Amino acid sequence: MDISDIALPDFIEVDANKRLGKIRSIFDRENPKGLIVTNDGSYVGVIGEKQLVKSHVEDNTKAAALVRSAPRIDRHEDVREVARMLVEGDVKLAPVYEGEKLVGVITEDAILEAVIENLDALIVEQIFTESVVEIGEKDRVGRAINLLREHGISRMPVTDESGRLTGVITTHDIVDFAVRNDHKQGKGDRRGDIDRMLDLPVYDLMTSPVMTTTPKTSVRDAVEQMLENDIAGLIVTPADDDSVVAGVLTKTDVLRALTFTEEERMDVQVTNVSLLDTISREEITNSITEVVDKYQQMQVHHAHVRFHEHKEKLRGTPLIQCQIRLRTSHGQVAGSGEGYGAEHGFHVALDKLERNVLEMKGVNADERYRGQLLRKLGDL
Repeated sequence: MDISDIALPDFIEVDANKRLGKIRSIFDRENPKGLIVTNDGSYVGVIGEKQLVKSHVEDNTKAAALVRSAPRIDRHEDVREVARMLVEGDVKLAPVYEGEKLVGVITEDAILEAVIENLDALIVEQIFTESVVEIGEKDRVGRAINLLREHGISRMPVTDESGRLTGVITTHDIVDFAVRNDHKQGKGDRRGDIDRMLDLPVYDLMTSPVMTTTPKTSVRDAVEQMLENDIAGLIVTPADDDSVVAGVLTKTDVLRALTFTEEERMDVQVTNVSLLDTISREEITNSITEVVDKYQQMQVHHAHVRFHEHKEKLRGTPLIQCQIRLRTSHGQVAGSGEGYGAEHGFHVALDKLERNVLEMKGVNADERYRGQLLRKLGDL
């Protein structure tokens, strides 16, 4: 299945010289998944809500300063390959070309709507993210912004003093408040500019009640819930207690599942590949394989490696955070670390991953879902 029939012909295009104040107004007025940025008619990249969550960017900043690189996608590209490109580029939409002509955009929603019939082969517990970043109701919005940016995520569960789930805060909540800060009231009847917003308690901006799902829910049902409510993720809670955070399921998690393969070689996905410097994708795959091969009882279904660049540098080399997450027959296991350059950060994370593997409890291998999913996706 290619994307020729699901690419969207309508999209918003802005010039690289357009001011951020105007960009924020477009998000407020149109609520797009993202904007296509061009310079003299030539494609430059995209701007999404994540790029707007920057506390110290002035309204007169040009759009070019916030552009995110996103791949040019051929109109007849396979849908599973497009899903991989969106995940690896850490973007929600990308431009679609026919030859040299920009003919539309492809979004994660369009992909999910096209494949939703095939998603009943999975249940939530097989693809959701167990290790999540949480924040307290009384924490400041400024801290929430820092955590969202530091971990490269778009949502966080909010808990009260007893640790029980009371809300969720997302990049959309923050952008929605920031672009209308002159006239929007928070729950405590507070108003103010962006600086004022940073000092607000998370409670004032969070969304409550929280939309949740359970581990045994089918992924199809969970995706339908997200699409119907125009949200990017759900908090996963136990079936018998919706105040306990078990994890998060996002549209990106579902797109990632579409990229699973039947190759003998381990399926390794890398997000933000543009940050790779002295290390290659092949070296990353080989290194993870070497670790996994030490533990024959553990079968790895999928590996995800994510790089994130910090502002700090050492002799021109940026500080890079690396997160490695494996989905295995024994459950999920992860490791993270930081280093100057992608190679250093990756090996620090890999060492942490191996230590965490050693601490895993033995569980009987169970691959029943993998075969079911691959047979379904093979028809796409």
